[in-house]
Amino acid sequence: MTTHDLDLTITKISNRNANVGGSWVQGKINDEYRFDALVFAEHAENEDYELNGSRISKLWIQRMSDRQTMFNFDRGLDVPAANTETQVIVDFLCMGLAELVFGK
Repeated sequence: MTTHDLDLTITKISNRNANVGGSWVQGKINDEYRFDALVFAEHAENEDYELNGSRISKLWIQRMSDRQTMFNFDRGLDVPAANTETQVIVDFLCMGLAELVFGK
């Protein structure tokens, strides 16, 4: 699987105003995985609180078929990517979720 094989669907964005802090984003990838992410318009003051320089401070990914948590980052890595497919999804979200939400 590559990032070109991924179909992103955003189902909800809360607090999309860049002036109020982070926005919670919920979505699905290929109708197989769901995710919740806390995304910010600006980078974190402490880079350890941000996933790979992505402006994502929290990211949870669940496989929908069995409800297994496949990845969790909460201002630090809690559950590493369960497999290569999940890591591709993490990398994909890191590459552009903040830009999608905040347009920058």
